[in-house]
Amino acid sequence: MTDDRVFQVRLHGRGGQGVVTAAELLSVAAFAEGRHAQAFPSFGSERTGAPVVSFCRISDSPIRTREPVTEPDALVVQDPTLLHQVDCFSGLRPLGYVLVNSSRTSEHLGLSELFGRFPPERLLTVPGTELARKHTGRPLPNAALLGGLAAMTGVVSLESVSSAIHDRFPGPVAEANVAAARAAYRMIQGRVSGEIEEAGVGAPA
Repeated sequence: MTDDRVFQVRLHGRGGQGVVTAAELLSVAAFAEGRHAQAFPSFGSERTGAPVVSFCRISDSPIRTREPVTEPDALVVQDPTLLHQVDCFSGLRPLGYVLVNSSRTSEHLGLSELFGRFPPERLLTVPGTELARKHTGRPLPNAALLGGLAAMTGVVSLESVSSAIHDRFPGPVAEANVAAARAAYRMIQGRVSGEIEEAGVGAPA
């Protein structure tokens, strides 16, 4: 974070994908850095497969509001099928960040056309589900996406994300999720610097 303003993150996904856990882990990562943070889900059904929205705020000062995040600085979309079902991008701040869990490029998801001249390094995809399957054996992309978000925004460090994961999960499970987060971090870091191209074209979302 470059100033004292509250950094707001909104996460979109489906029940069973760990959307609420992702927001909680992000808040714990920020707290580990000595900052103020809050995380909470939207009200409504969280049954498996149902759309779920969760929120996280991070600040260097106490956070007074408890309202849902309507003007996010960053959006994380854990399920790309939601791109065509709900208005994930509502209220996104100018020059905000968008990270989508997909093995397709943002261009092939139609996002580049949607956002026009949006800076390409702030509109990225990462194959979070694939990384999760590789490292954890389960298709839960939340840890990988947090690693990608850390690289993309710098709002928290990878070390703090790793610490939050270790606080939440037992040893082997934590290590597997940290490995997924690190892999996504390196991938996004390379794309932001221009050293690595975005996710491959034509692969399943």
